[in-house]
Amino acid sequence: MSVKLSNYTELLHDVKGRIWRAQQRAVFSVNTEMLMLYFDIGRLIESRQQAEGWGAAVIPRLALDLKNELPDEKGFSERNLKRMVAFYREYEDRNLKVPQPVAQLQSPENGEQTSPLPSFLFQIPWSHHILLMEKVKDLDIRFWYMEQTIAQGWSRNVLLNMIKNRDHERRGKATTNFAVTLPAGQSDLAQQTLKDPYIFDFLTLESGFREQELELELVRHLEKFLLELGKGFAFVGRQYQLSVESKDYFLDLLFYSLELRCFLVIDLKIGEFKPEYAGKMTFYCNAVDNLLKHETDRPTIGLILCRERDRILVEYSLRDVNKPIGVSEYELTQTLPDEFKSALPSIEQIEAELQGE
Repeated sequence: MSVKLSNYTELLHDVKGRIWRAQQRAVFSVNTEMLMLYFDIGRLIESRQQAEGWGAAVIPRLALDLKNELPDEKGFSERNLKRMVAFYREYEDRNLKVPQPVAQLQSPENGEQTSPLPSFLFQIPWSHHILLMEKVKDLDIRFWYMEQTIAQGWSRNVLLNMIKNRDHERRGKATTNFAVTLPAGQSDLAQQTLKDPYIFDFLTLESGFREQELELELVRHLEKFLLELGKGFAFVGRQYQLSVESKDYFLDLLFYSLELRCFLVIDLKIGEFKPEYAGKMTFYCNAVDNLLKHETDRPTIGLILCRERDRILVEYSLRDVNKPIGVSEYELTQTLPDEFKSALPSIEQIEAELQGE
């Protein structure tokens, strides 16, 4: 029997949303409890080792006994118990300069509460913690990656790639005029949204490629490109057509930022930055504001991506521009640090050795 109900779609949407949010809270709660348990087990093993003078041999024995006595419980292998101890040791100093200390651990022996731990410590999966402890030794940088993981929803593989590409050093580094073209709050957010350089190591382009080839490859690998751009970007189109006074103009790439609530125009250049690029981007931003921008949207932002750019030249070029524009470089592959390059044989040396065999 069919029943006609007004606003039924809205009801369905609301119910689905509530179910999804409840499921997310349940997952978060389970993860938080597990991490606090792991921290407490690490604390317990460490304190007993210190008090009793036990050596490292106690952990294999404990892992075996837990397996025998709690055969259905997973996650308490020798390797994981050692990681729990490491987890505790990493954060046992509660006087950490981190924001929003919320989580309080309670000592099971006397019921007293210890000093607060940063809340985000218990909001990322255990596998992420293992990766961060192994790959990022500086605590301030590690905390930055934790917060970004929460904000951007990074999987473990994405987190690994961001660490490898040193995302913390690139965020907010684009040369822009946002400080004078956007309100203070939006200016700061927009600045932190853009990077320099952008790393497109997922592309396969031969030397001498054209701008069109770069553009096509980025669209072909759109998911990875969006990850590199950051959270909340929606792809609008490639070679997006705008008609101004019966003439057609084409934007290389057009995106919409859900966080910034504005369009982002990207202009790709295969060479170094030139001052005239700023004028062209100003025109594009004006056109998008007039033809596409909704009255509730914020001003369109332009991003010029070049292989090379001179920061002083860019600053001069953007100085009197009244549209928010940023300029960044991009890299197709990561390069080895100089200290490693000297240790590697040259192509000529490798060829000579192969010919001598």
